[in-house]
Amino acid sequence: IEKEAAPLLREDTQFWVVRPRIGKGGVSGLGTLLSGGFIQLAPGEGPIGRRDFLGLDEPPITPAGTPGIQLELVSDRAGSIGSGDPILYQGFRVGRIESGRFDVSSQQTRYRAFVESPYDELVNSHTRFWNASGIALSATADGLEVRTGSLESILLGGVAMGLPESMAAGEPVGDGARFELYPDYRSVNERPYEKAIEYVVLFSQSVRGLRPGAPVEYRGLPAGRVERVLLEEFAADIRGEDDRIPVLIRLEPGPQGLPDTEDGVEQLARAVEIAVENGLRVSLETGNLLTGSLYVGLDVHPDAPPAEMGVFAGRPTIPTIGSGLAGIQTKLASLLDKLDALPVEETVASANRTLGELNALLSTPEAQGLPASLEATLVELRTALASLAPESELQDRTLAAVRELDLTLQAMRGLIAALEAQPNAVIFPRERPDDLEPARGAP
Repeated sequence: IEKEAAPLLREDTQFWVVRPRIGKGGVSGLGTLLSGGFIQLAPGEGPIGRRDFLGLDEPPITPAGTPGIQLELVSDRAGSIGSGDPILYQGFRVGRIESGRFDVSSQQTRYRAFVESPYDELVNSHTRFWNASGIALSATADGLEVRTGSLESILLGGVAMGLPESMAAGEPVGDGARFELYPDYRSVNERPYEKAIEYVVLFSQSVRGLRPGAPVEYRGLPAGRVERVLLEEFAADIRGEDDRIPVLIRLEPGPQGLPDTEDGVEQLARAVEIAVENGLRVSLETGNLLTGSLYVGLDVHPDAPPAEMGVFAGRPTIPTIGSGLAGIQTKLASLLDKLDALPVEETVASANRTLGELNALLSTPEAQGLPASLEATLVELRTALASLAPESELQDRTLAAVRELDLTLQAMRGLIAALEAQPNAVIFPRERPDDLEPARGAP
């Protein structure tokens, strides 16, 4: 390096060999066919003075010092994504995939991605990345839905980023933040949350029909999903006294209204501990009678026997309760236990004593004479009722008395009418006599 170029040697300076290359981004380095290959330098912005560098296998996609944010995307499969593929936001190019490698230890593909400024402000803790290569078709109850990226992503591949449906933006992130790369947009909405806590549930019944990814619900509301059946752990920890099958589930704080952060995970863990003390139990439920698929249900059973959380394979456990046929057997056993606890012998003995006392009472002379006394009373009652028959003497006298009373009332009506017309009729006669004329004297 010439002395005048020494300031270009910085901590983040990059070197690579320029040669003819054909890639997704186009054709480059054709001039080296005539001039031959050469080393190219890209100065960085770090401290000056470094003298030892490792040359790059490929030219850097993003020049050193470009404003933006570096990210790491992790996927369980490589798909059709490669170096130079675009990163899209609502169809607009905001960054690129710089490189990709397969991690043998974790069996995952890791991509180094770069989002340019000012679009790096769109990246936050709730941002999701998914494979936008090709055309995605999905049939729903609303009809056929088609999702496509740009023409470049359809032909060459690409990654899209955005927020899941009905989720607000999260906290800002810094360089080196790690995100999961989802296979498609539908998977983003099926698993919109990143933070979760894992529990193990031990089932004593068959888990046939329970698949990884099956929902975990609390009274019908989404709470997480099933990760897998711990077959290796079960085989390593199997004991004669406990042959229950361990299932790993993932509970997420986001669906419960808690923040999708580590603090939300801690709040969810405390809530689960309190709920278990109050009867929270896990059960296997039938999701589809035709396919036999199962899901994991969470519910509070106040009458459930007391149980505590444990540990299995280094993860906390949540107590389980039987469901379906197993649940019926559990309830039947509980009913039989209650019947067995009833004081049946004491009750039968008390009933026998009561019947013996009743027999003794009926065998007394007073009880024996009771039917004759009752029969005499009935005879007297019949005689009294016969005197009230329609043709009896008592009824004739009663009718005559009523007629006389009616005549008396009619006479009283005439007297009352006369008094109303002439109040002094009792003292003075109704018709006055003629006035007497005195005799005339003699002439």
